[in-house]
Amino acid sequence: MIFKALAFLAVVFIVYLVFFKKNRESVIKKSMKKNEEIMDACPTCETFVSKEDAILSNGKYFCSKECLK
Repeated sequence: MIFKALAFLAVVFIVYLVFFKKNRESVIKKSMKKNEEIMDACPTCETFVSKEDAILSNGKYFCSKECLK
């Protein structure tokens, strides 16, 4: 009786791994790609700054107003 219960639990666990774990991994990979930031070096001080936070001037990304001057 105990052997049957353990075998049933093992089969349920294997089914879970096959069908649900792959789906969860793909969701995690997709969310990680969305969170990636594109970084660029400031031409003045060479500090890497996110393109979203940087100041764009003449096609170059600057980290601050001081570096822009």
